[in-house]
Amino acid sequence: MAEEATAAVDVRRLVDRAQQGDRQALEELYLMHFDRIYGYLQLSVGNRHDAEDLTNQTFVKMLESIDRFEWRKVPISAWLFRIAHNLAMDHFRSRRRWQPEEEPPEPPDAVARSAEEEALHSIGRQSMLELIEDLSQDQQQVLTLKFVFNFSNADAAMILGKTEGAVKSLQHRALASLQRQLAKAS
Repeated sequence: MAEEATAAVDVRRLVDRAQQGDRQALEELYLMHFDRIYGYLQLSVGNRHDAEDLTNQTFVKMLESIDRFEWRKVPISAWLFRIAHNLAMDHFRSRRRWQPEEEPPEPPDAVARSAEEEALHSIGRQSMLELIEDLSQDQQQVLTLKFVFNFSNADAAMILGKTEGAVKSLQHRALASLQRQLAKAS
């Protein structure tokens, strides 16, 4: 816990420096969050080109509005994911269709997996992605934020613009649906 507190203080100082126009601090925030934002957007939009473009737009928006970021109950990463989520939704509105052109990126390795995550992993990533495709977009987003990017309910709620209760409900319904699909398949 002491390491997490120290890391949180370091990130807070980094954000404070970035808000004062410190170029190195902005670069560190970019490097710290790039992989996760890009991975999230690639899973969201389904292709590398659009994910790269939206990732760049996310960090341009960060540069433009970092001075207005305020510490509340959510970390800077949740704020950046919210920007990325909004850009992805705008992308979908303009396209009206999702057409994956390639395999989504591998999720970040977890140091220790829960039994639920281990079971999901053992089923096979591709078949899991096929099962998830049958869920609503909101359910897909919740599962991605919670299980791929390890966000808390509060952070996922902030990113998606929903209440924590709605996130819990979406997660519950999504997992119940996956369980039914798995039961049918076996």
